[in-house]
Amino acid sequence: MKQITFWYDFASTYSYLAALRVEEVASQHGVEVTWQPFLLGPIFGAQGWTDSPFNIYEAKGKYMWRDMARLAESFRLPFKRPDTFPQNSLLAGRVACLGQSEGWVADFTRAAYAAQFGEGRSIATADDLVPLLTGLDLDAADILARATAPDGKMALRQSTDAAIAAGVFGAPSFTTADGELFWGSDRLEQVVAWAATHGG
Repeated sequence: MKQITFWYDFASTYSYLAALRVEEVASQHGVEVTWQPFLLGPIFGAQGWTDSPFNIYEAKGKYMWRDMARLAESFRLPFKRPDTFPQNSLLAGRVACLGQSEGWVADFTRAAYAAQFGEGRSIATADDLVPLLTGLDLDAADILARATAPDGKMALRQSTDAAIAAGVFGAPSFTTADGELFWGSDRLEQVVAWAATHGG
């Protein structure tokens, strides 16, 4: 099967670039995309990090923001640094997990990333997500209620466990049907080419 799984955390800057390009790039090669939200927090915590490495290492963070601006310009994507980084991505991740089985995960993910890194807006709270959901003609109150119910919380926890099991250590990451792992938005074209030539 010509398929890739796109692993992302809404707090991830480079995942923004991947989210807004992955389906277009994949479709050019007949590759399907599975959108898989997860949380980086437990993975970073296991390494002893309590913050984004872009905050822990000042020089690395300074480079990342400039790199993001350059890349967004090259892809003709809007870019605005949000006031808070990283944002709390827990609720957005839970909402996206609901969208996986209901057919709107890709649209919601793109909307959330565009709001956060395209417009510099917060996506951390229910109030932040309501206009994104209603803008997709979705019942925001119902979705947010289900996302914060026990099953909704469990879905994101299970997705994070699956990411760890797949060897994911950062975002964005991509896995293929034959078990290959690719890390970074700059590997998007490579993973799609691999899936196209090594799929079923």
